[in-house]
Amino acid sequence: MDSLIRALKPYIERIPSVERPKGHVHFRQKFMWTSAILILYFVLCNVPVFGLSPESIDIFEAYRALFAGASGSILALGIGPIVTASIILQLMVGAGIIRLDLTNPDDRAAYQEFQRFLVFVMIAVEAFPQIAAGFLLPDSNLAQKLGVPLELISFLIFIQLFIGGVMIVYMDEVVSKWGIGSGVSLFILAGVSQAIVIGLFNWITPPNSALPAGIIPRWIYFAQHYPIEVLLSGNGIMMLLLEGGIIALITTAVIILLVVFFEGTRVEIPMAHAMVRGARASFPIKLIYASVLPMIFVRALQANVVMLGQTLYSRGITIFGEFVGNRPVSGIMYFLSPINSPYDWVPELVRSRGAAFAAIPEWAIYLHLLIDATILVGGGILFAIFWVQTTGMDAKTVASQISRSGMIIPGYRKSPAALERLLERYIPKVTIIGGALIGILTLISNMLGTIGNVGGTSLLLAVSIAYRFYQDLAREQLTEMHPLLRKMLGEE
Repeated sequence: MDSLIRALKPYIERIPSVERPKGHVHFRQKFMWTSAILILYFVLCNVPVFGLSPESIDIFEAYRALFAGASGSILALGIGPIVTASIILQLMVGAGIIRLDLTNPDDRAAYQEFQRFLVFVMIAVEAFPQIAAGFLLPDSNLAQKLGVPLELISFLIFIQLFIGGVMIVYMDEVVSKWGIGSGVSLFILAGVSQAIVIGLFNWITPPNSALPAGIIPRWIYFAQHYPIEVLLSGNGIMMLLLEGGIIALITTAVIILLVVFFEGTRVEIPMAHAMVRGARASFPIKLIYASVLPMIFVRALQANVVMLGQTLYSRGITIFGEFVGNRPVSGIMYFLSPINSPYDWVPELVRSRGAAFAAIPEWAIYLHLLIDATILVGGGILFAIFWVQTTGMDAKTVASQISRSGMIIPGYRKSPAALERLLERYIPKVTIIGGALIGILTLISNMLGTIGNVGGTSLLLAVSIAYRFYQDLAREQLTEMHPLLRKMLGEE
């Protein structure tokens, strides 16, 4: 496989890409590009897909905040294709199918070019099955008015989704090369932030519901329609905790504080510059060393598996499970689907969703919770290890980077091998601990629910991204004021 990737590199390189800046990009310009792409993202999220029927089913509804897309818009696929392509390549690297030396610049370039090509393939792979399986339906009334077959409208829907997926790729490249941070992180943060604000203040009452969608409008509704003695009764308190969103509000606040705390927990390795006497610094190894981004891979893998099961079910193949709307209610798909709220694991609340859910036995509900916990913790560890290996955060690569920068650890020889042995004491351990910790936090937040139903994974990602975005802003301003730091960090 690695020889195939090297052979395809000259052809894949011809795919248009955003050119990297040849020199230093001023902070103001980076901030301008980042802001412009963010505005464009929100605009495109409100551009509907032409010809899409209102009866279409959003099979990624439960992952909408995580995938940073908008249902029914040309950005409906969001970052799903980018994440899926990364999952496939990381699994192939971990299984030894791809044996590229990612510390070698040529092999790393070939790997990145192939990953980019695979993203374009995954855009088509994720868009086409949704149309072919009948989830994204063409508008028959529009086809009749235009006098064209439904197949043509379906083809136009596919083209629009493909264009939206390609635009996400290039928008991500613009932010990564000309802006601050990465586009994928920016879109996740924007989508989750928007969902939280809407979850707090949305006063619109959804169909088949008497309560407003937002938490604060619900409190106003309860105050207007229920006497105080009813609200303070046992049933009233339970109604406020669940339907009033108090548990979701508390969970969201606690998770935000915990993620900020864990992001700030680190081991500081003292360092000095070999050529500049008195120049001191430290290399931080964070407790959440691999960040929370590997958790995207866990949920994206689940999303793609459930999508496959739903596609098969739409074709009459029920051996893997049956679905009600976009939720599995039986079979292996039920056990592999994610827990998103108390309504997914508390038996009384699960059964309140309808007759199909009431038929689920209690043991199956708890087994579903146990399997999801295993997937989150085990997957968090596994993908954290893969992430560290494939992004150059392993001990060997980091030691080489430190050595090239001219920094040394006082009391140790100026040798990459000596640095590597020291880093091996910390990096593998914090990678595993951090991956498990993020999995546990995700599980707890999903079990209790979050504001706007963004999900624990999305909330953890948004908080971590916001924290690191703040650090990136501070770093950009610091290097702008002190050009020597740019040279030490290898940015010039």
